[in-house]
Amino acid sequence: MKTLFLTNEYPPTIYGGAGVHVEYLSRELARLMEVEVRCYGKEHREARIDTPSLKATGFGLDASHYTAPKQLHSVFGAVQRGLDWNTMNIDADIVHLHTWYTHMAGIMAKLNYGIPMVLTVHSLEPLRPWKREQLGGGYDFSCWVEKTALEMADAVIAVSAETKADILRFFNVREDRIHTIYNGIDLDEYHKVETTAALEKYGVDPHQPYVLFVGRITRQKGIIHLVRAIQHFAPGFQVVLCAGAPDTPEIAAEMKAAVAEAQAKRPGVIWIEQMVSVPEKVELYSHAAVFCCPSIYEPFGIINLEAMACETPVVASAVGGIKEVVLPGETGWLVPLAQMSETPFEALHPETFSRDLAERINELMANPEMREKFGKAGRARAEALFGWKAIAQQVRDLYASLLANRRS
Repeated sequence: MKTLFLTNEYPPTIYGGAGVHVEYLSRELARLMEVEVRCYGKEHREARIDTPSLKATGFGLDASHYTAPKQLHSVFGAVQRGLDWNTMNIDADIVHLHTWYTHMAGIMAKLNYGIPMVLTVHSLEPLRPWKREQLGGGYDFSCWVEKTALEMADAVIAVSAETKADILRFFNVREDRIHTIYNGIDLDEYHKVETTAALEKYGVDPHQPYVLFVGRITRQKGIIHLVRAIQHFAPGFQVVLCAGAPDTPEIAAEMKAAVAEAQAKRPGVIWIEQMVSVPEKVELYSHAAVFCCPSIYEPFGIINLEAMACETPVVASAVGGIKEVVLPGETGWLVPLAQMSETPFEALHPETFSRDLAERINELMANPEMREKFGKAGRARAEALFGWKAIAQQVRDLYASLLANRRS
């Protein structure tokens, strides 16, 4: 049995949770079966010595001749790469899609090559209305192609029960075609460490506690709300914002202004304006007193799992799959956005949310015993439920069931 992964993110270019998912799942699946990855990027991908049955090919794109509006380049680039992926012969038994950028390609593979199509939902376009800032009219296309692919997929993987409920709410997908399979964590890679080289590199005082954010600068990740919460923080601790890859120039400028204002009023606000390496990220997690995930939409939230695996307590928004990862009062605290609404974005009360984030962060910062208890419980939860080996086996079993049904 062979699967073909289609993805925009793959090492060495990873900027979000979907890319992390693809990297680790493809590696673990390759211990069970043959895996081919077709992805964005010209970089040559060498097969790992420990997983020779994993092959990855990057596809570049020359958009220099595009005269369409800049916002549409990524949309038409996705379609172009989809054609390139399909004109290279596909000999896999299954095609497995990751993010809407691959959906048109998957549809072509399913219809032209006659193979089952599996789609993992890492996020849903109807719940990300701010994407219009980034894509313009391309957002209408991404919504359409996502809906089309979801409704014709042979199987849909939801990364949380909350995501499954959202799929049923917004799309005409039979419930028996939706399978909840969580994201995972490499427990050997993500664990508490004592080294502090990354802290020293980025100007973080290892002798002073700090609250940490790790993620992209997007509306979805809620980073602006955390920055605005800084004014409500108790004194005596640092704030480390490991935040890069802004979606748009507008949110980049908004972030820059908000951080500058916070730094003018409070010492120890450190902004790491890049996506750091995994070893550096592990160090930052390991020494953080609290990790904060202020997302306003999050189907799963791998970053919370990474922090928990490094024995760091979490303060996160009570949205999406985060509620299935972080246990309030056991591994951290959950902060509601506001009253329930059609989408989390519509429900958000920014000032209230920022104050509530600060209140929970201040509570943990003032209680080292609680932080230690929550941190150890978080590691235990990660070990018990979220190992990649078990998750890869679930995906392989799903593939086998689709092929068996097709033969019967």
